[in-house]
Amino acid sequence: MQIADLGDVQLHYRIDGPSDGAPVVFANSLGTDLRLWDQVLPLLPPRFRYIRYDKRGHGLSSLPSGPYSMGALVRDAERLLDHLQVRDCLFVGLSIGGMIAQGLAVKRLDQVRALVLSNTAAKIGIPEQWQERIQTIKTHGIEALADPIMERWFSRAFRNTPECALWRNMLLRQPAEGYAGCCAAISGTDFFTPTSGLRLPTLGIAGSDDGATPPDLVRETTALIPGSKFHLIRKAGHLPCVEQPEEYAALLTQFLTDTGHGQI
Repeated sequence: MQIADLGDVQLHYRIDGPSDGAPVVFANSLGTDLRLWDQVLPLLPPRFRYIRYDKRGHGLSSLPSGPYSMGALVRDAERLLDHLQVRDCLFVGLSIGGMIAQGLAVKRLDQVRALVLSNTAAKIGIPEQWQERIQTIKTHGIEALADPIMERWFSRAFRNTPECALWRNMLLRQPAEGYAGCCAAISGTDFFTPTSGLRLPTLGIAGSDDGATPPDLVRETTALIPGSKFHLIRKAGHLPCVEQPEEYAALLTQFLTDTGHGQI
């Protein structure tokens, strides 16, 4: 475990793989920490340098006062990659992590050479629903939203397994202020225009049972980028890397090959 002190925020990150490997960066979803990728990483080619981090207000990263802006979350990722001297990475972003990925690619094409936009969109929901969620968290805590969130995160079959309880516990252990702060960032974000200007290799991934970012929404965002590819993972919800890690890893591995990552 390592901490990058970026001044106004301290980000917890982890690096797996050789120090000279081509970088692959992961940004996780709202309400999860970097363990989101635990089942996928062992299935990926060992020659790459895999970088994961907890966004502000999540996991073992610090908890700045909210609300947060998407600009702040993008800047956190930018400064972390500068801190680690990362250029030309393949950036994998899931949900809010996919929004961060879009913003970073627009801002710093020297840092990002290819994108995986997983279970995400240029715009997610409407401000009113995010404000309602923020108010519920402030009044009753994350517990009040946990069951509906599990329904969006996972297919019915997975929700009936003991493992689902672990992910519910992870959600409940995120700081309420950090969760609400990131809800505010999503609420204020519409990347439709900037994302449509991107020109880089892009793979979109959706889950057939995703109740947060349905497949058509993910497909619509991915289609904004010319030449992009899209894949639907069946029997999976908002976190297909958890429900179908083998298929998810196979998609990432194929995309690494297709983009020639690490061969430039």
